[in-house]
Amino acid sequence: MLAAALAALAFGAPAALAGTAPVSPAGTPVTSAPAKAPAAAPSSQSATWAAGTRAYLVITAAGDSSAVRSAVTANGGTVFSYFDSIGVIVAHSTSSTFAATMRGVSGVQKVGATRTSDVPADAYNPALPANPAQSTTPAGEPVRADMSQIKADQAWAVTTGSASVKVGILDTGVDDQHQDLAPNFNAADSASCAYGKPDTRVGAWRDVDTHGTHVAGTVAAAKNGKGVVGVAPGVKISSVRVAEPGNSFFFAENTICAFVWSGDHGFKVTNNSYYTDPWQYNCPDNIDQAAIIEGVKRAQEYAESKGSLQVAAAGNENYDLAHKTTDTASPNDSTPTTRTITNACLDIPTELPGVVTVAANGTGVTKASFSNFGQGVIDVAAPGSNVYSTAPGGGYSTKSGTSMATPHVVGVAALIASANPSFTPAQIRTALATQANDTACPSDSRCTGTTANNGFFGEGQVDALKAVGGTTTPPTGKYFENLTDYAVNDNATVDSPITVSGVTGNAPATLKVGVDIKHTYIGDLKVDLVAPDGSVYTLSNRAGGGTDNIVQTFTVNASSEVANGVWILRVNDNANADTGKIDAWNLTF
Repeated sequence: MLAAALAALAFGAPAALAGTAPVSPAGTPVTSAPAKAPAAAPSSQSATWAAGTRAYLVITAAGDSSAVRSAVTANGGTVFSYFDSIGVIVAHSTSSTFAATMRGVSGVQKVGATRTSDVPADAYNPALPANPAQSTTPAGEPVRADMSQIKADQAWAVTTGSASVKVGILDTGVDDQHQDLAPNFNAADSASCAYGKPDTRVGAWRDVDTHGTHVAGTVAAAKNGKGVVGVAPGVKISSVRVAEPGNSFFFAENTICAFVWSGDHGFKVTNNSYYTDPWQYNCPDNIDQAAIIEGVKRAQEYAESKGSLQVAAAGNENYDLAHKTTDTASPNDSTPTTRTITNACLDIPTELPGVVTVAANGTGVTKASFSNFGQGVIDVAAPGSNVYSTAPGGGYSTKSGTSMATPHVVGVAALIASANPSFTPAQIRTALATQANDTACPSDSRCTGTTANNGFFGEGQVDALKAVGGTTTPPTGKYFENLTDYAVNDNATVDSPITVSGVTGNAPATLKVGVDIKHTYIGDLKVDLVAPDGSVYTLSNRAGGGTDNIVQTFTVNASSEVANGVWILRVNDNANADTGKIDAWNLTF
C-alpha cells in the first residue's frame, strides 16, 4: 500500500468485515475486491474434501465429548476440530440430513450450519499468506489527530503500556514484519484460526487483506521515531487470523477458535472489528443461528473467564441496534435476502454479554455518519474517521469505520491493564466507562439517553490520559488562531499570519504552536514559525516521508521575541505531485 494513499480501502464480499469494513472519508462504503488467494490442493487433515462439504457446530456439555464425536462420524460427518472446554465440536459433512440426524443424538444440545456455502478445499491444507517485501520509512513520527483527540499523546508521558500486557488482534491477520509492528509483535502466541482450527505454522497469522495490519498499528505501533504511534506503544500484540483468504469471511467456527485461543494464551484484551459471517444478525428462533449464538457466546465467556476482555466494533450501517427491524445483507456467503428481525437477533460478537461495543466519532465529538448506534448497546466511542495507520509491506494507509474506532478503545484498555495489572475484565470494562468523557446527544432525534450515557456515544469518548491517571493542564496564556485555509501548492511557499496584541513583554520560552496542515506526503514540506522581527524557528524540515498531514503542537523557545506583532506560519512545498492546505494554526502564550 502506498504511503500517500488517502482513500479508504474496501473488502471483497459486501459486509465481509461485519459492516465494519472501511468506508470512504465521506462515509460511503467502498466495494473493491481484493486479489483472490491461490487455492491449495486438497490434502485431508481430517477427511478428504468433496464438493458440498458444509460446516456445522455441534453443541454438547463441556468436558469429554468423545461419545458425541463418535456419533458425528457414525452419522456421515467428520470432526474437523473440537473444544471440550466449552462443549463445541466443528463437524464437516456432505449429507443434507446430517444436522437433523445429529440433533437426535443423546448429549447433543444444538446443531447448526455455520455457512450457506461450501467449506473451501483450502481448509484441509491451508496456504500460508504472503510475506510481503518491506519498504522503509524516513525518520519522522508526527502525532496524529486521532491520538491527540483521545489524549494518547499526553498519556504516553505517564505510560506507554507494559510489555507484560498481551493484546490479541483477531482480524484478517497482521504483517508482523512491518517496521512499526515488529518491535511489539509476539509470534509465540500468534496463529491462524481460519476454518476453525489453530494453525501455528510460522506466518499463518499474516494478513490476507490489509484490515488487520491497520488495526494493529492503531493499538500498538512502536514509538520508534518513524511512521505512526499506537495508543499503547509499549504493549505486545499477537495476531489470530480469523478471516479466510479470498473473501475475508469470519465464520462462527473461526471466531470460536480465536476466543478459546485468546483465553488459553493470556490475552488481556482482544480487538474484534468484524461480525460473525454469514449472518449480520443471528436470530435465536432460527435453528442454525441459535447454535452459532450459543457457540460464540460460550467461547467469549471462556476467554473472559481466563482474564480476557473482548472489545468489538458496532458496525457501519448507520443503523439503530436498539430498534432492529430488517436485515437485508444476510446470508452474505450466498444470496442475501430481506428478512424481518427483532432485537432478539444479535450482531455477534459485539452484542454478546460482556463485550465492549464501540461506536465511531468523527472529528471531535461528533458521531461518524456511518456508525451504528443504539441506547443500551453502545458502550463507548472513539475516533473512526480518516485514521492513518500501518499497511502490509511497511506502508501506511487511511481508513474509516468502527473497525478503526475499536483499536483506539483496545489501546486505552491495554493502558488501563498496564497501570492496573490485577484488574479483571469486569474491572477494565468499568474503568473504560469511568474514564470516558461524557458526550451529549447532538440535535438528532435518533440519539436518546442522557449526556452521561446515550445511544450515539454510550459512556462517552475514551480518554487515554484519564485512563492512566493523568491530568490535563489547560493552557494559561492568551490564545490566538487563524482558521482561514491557505493552499499549499507544488514547489511553492505560503504564509498564514496571526496578529498578536495585548500580551505584555516577550513571548514565553514554551510558546505553543498548534499546526493543522492537510497535505499528502509531508516529507515534501518545510514548516517554519516566523516571529514579528523576521526570526525563523523551524518546526518541521521535510520529516515524515509518505505520511499524510501534520496535526501537532510544537513548543518553541521564543523568549527573545517581543510577543505583540504579526507571527507567520510559513509552509514551503519542495516537490511535485502532492498538494494540500494550511487548515488552521494557533499560538498560546
